[in-house]
Amino acid sequence: MNAVTKRKTTNLVMELGRRWALIFLLIELVFFSLFAQGFMSLRVFQMIFFFGITVFLLGTAELFVIITGGIDLSVGYVMGFASIISAKMISAFIQAGMQHLPALILGIVLTLIIGLLPGLINGLLISRLRVPPFIATFSMLGITHGVAELLILDGAAKNMPHLANLIGNGYFLYWAPGPGLSLFIRPEIPRGGFILELIPNIVILAFIVIGILAYVLKRTVFGQHTYAIGGNVDAAIRSGINVGRHKVKIYMLSSFLASLSGVIYVLMYVTGKGDAGASSLLDAIAAVVIGGASLYGGKGTVWRTILGALIIAVLETGLRVMGIPTFDKYIIVGVILISAVLIDKVFPEKTYTDNKE
Repeated sequence: MNAVTKRKTTNLVMELGRRWALIFLLIELVFFSLFAQGFMSLRVFQMIFFFGITVFLLGTAELFVIITGGIDLSVGYVMGFASIISAKMISAFIQAGMQHLPALILGIVLTLIIGLLPGLINGLLISRLRVPPFIATFSMLGITHGVAELLILDGAAKNMPHLANLIGNGYFLYWAPGPGLSLFIRPEIPRGGFILELIPNIVILAFIVIGILAYVLKRTVFGQHTYAIGGNVDAAIRSGINVGRHKVKIYMLSSFLASLSGVIYVLMYVTGKGDAGASSLLDAIAAVVIGGASLYGGKGTVWRTILGALIIAVLETGLRVMGIPTFDKYIIVGVILISAVLIDKVFPEKTYTDNKE
């Protein structure tokens, strides 16, 4: 083997190593299509995206924080806190005589505003008082969990509008013979007819937000500063970046996305739950690492994080279809997470400037 051929082979192996997550996802799809009866169906793929929404959003939240070299352990319980706040406010507005749609909109908007508060506190503790991110966000985990449980003791949300269920479990696109395509509104079909429910509303909503954040991270000054801080914080300071203020914004963004996940939970289940996102923290961090981001900061992309989240969502859904207990997923995700770190050492990628791909 001459030098040129050897170099090309090495480059190919390195490239395949860097794309291992995509290859692994394809292997998952082939495996479950062979051994999980009915896996390759529209309904199952809708389940993958529908129940993967939490990991998609929390993973994106963690990505921004991790790129700066931090960590946010509070996102799961901020999500639960927001779900309780949202459900109780919407219920209170309706009990006060407000129409369902205005009550829903006002409750969601106020929840998202209140949901910025945990991120603001995290950011100030970390940037101004130099509290380590692990300690600050772990403390916020306990605070939001405790507040959520206190609110539940005050009574569960009542009179939640059916409109929430229609939005959270409805579809952006329907198709039926005769009426054809229909947006948002389920078409009337004759007895014995059938209808295809194509794209869930909340999937559209989540990916609009994720798409905007992918653009922000890749194309804007905000994104450049995020990478710069994680790449070399001293160089970022010397270049004039207000690192403290930027970190506050990053943690507020993380908290906002966790709160949005809580609102979506309410729309899906028409109730709030204090620990709604507790089990998703590992999945969110795993999605970021599987997607190629470095826990040391300075590297990662939104769409690769979504790829990592898809690997987890496909795994969980496939196990469910096969009738295997889904707690086995945590064992497999742990193995994948360790493998991802080892693969990243063998097939390293470049720093944040390489993420403009």
